Amino acid sequence: MELTESQYQRIADCLPRQRGNVSMTNRQLLNALLYMVEHGCKWRGLPPHLGNWHTIYTRMNRWSKAGVLDRVFARLQQEQILAIRLEQVCLDSTTVKVHPDGTGALKKTARKPLGDPGAVAPPRFIWLPRMLGAP
Repeated sequence: MELTESQYQRIADCLPRQRGNVSMTNRQLLNALLYMVEHGCKWRGLPPHLGNWHTIYTRMNRWSKAGVLDRVFARLQQEQILAIRLEQVCLDSTTVKVHPDGTGALKKTARKPLGDPGAVAPPRFIWLPRMLGAP
């Protein structure tokens, strides 16, 4: 998805005015952000023809804090240029558990064999029978 010049002119008034010597226009930045939304790639994974990833990230971060992105995406939907469903996902350590090896824990090097492999021991799992329907 890329904005054409006519589509960009319909939303240009809600973008900040560019000052100074800038290497990337607002339209180029919006096209890079739309690429990120569509493909979900990492910042460093942006194709080179879209521009420097750090420049895009810095300006996107500034616009996000100033509320510019909210205005832009609201205007894009209002003008029916594109339809976006915004979703937020929060992942933290209570949601995603990391294996102890991934956290830097010391690895066990020696295996300790059990005393008698044939000895009766409590089961290592729990059966949870559930009835799915009437017999």
